[in-house]
Amino acid sequence: MTAADRYSFRKATVNDLPLLAAWRSNPHVRAWWGSDGSHDAADLADPRVARWIVSTAERPFAFMQDYTVHGWENHHFAKLPKGSRGIDQYIGDPEMIGVGHGTAFIGARMRALFDAGVPVIGTDPHPANERAIAVYRKLGFEPLGPPQETQWGLILPMTARQ
Repeated sequence: MTAADRYSFRKATVNDLPLLAAWRSNPHVRAWWGSDGSHDAADLADPRVARWIVSTAERPFAFMQDYTVHGWENHHFAKLPKGSRGIDQYIGDPEMIGVGHGTAFIGARMRALFDAGVPVIGTDPHPANERAIAVYRKLGFEPLGPPQETQWGLILPMTARQ
């Protein structure tokens, strides 16, 4: 069984809002995603962003989103080629942290994006989030420059190409 077979990605819906709020309330998620609220129906309807509930063995455990990097004015990835996507994610279920799921499900989603023709994938962890940066490096991401302050906070811009 491949990693892609072990993980399923389904579009997040309004029925998932309580689950997402519960995950966002966990300290390990709040540390990097903040506590300034969770998603709402308007977020889920935003056509620039695809939001996913990630499951393994039919157990939902993570949130992932991919988005057009050209959907916001002055986005830090706006100079990437047309069709590039950004990704963000977190493991919401604390029992699923530290056992390899992050690298595996992010890699599975990256393969799906590259297979769909995405030329470059960007991600932007906080520069102090060493665990996330290590996972991204393992998946082929490289820093695109030094840390920078953005409208979403301090980030380390990173990109991966197929």
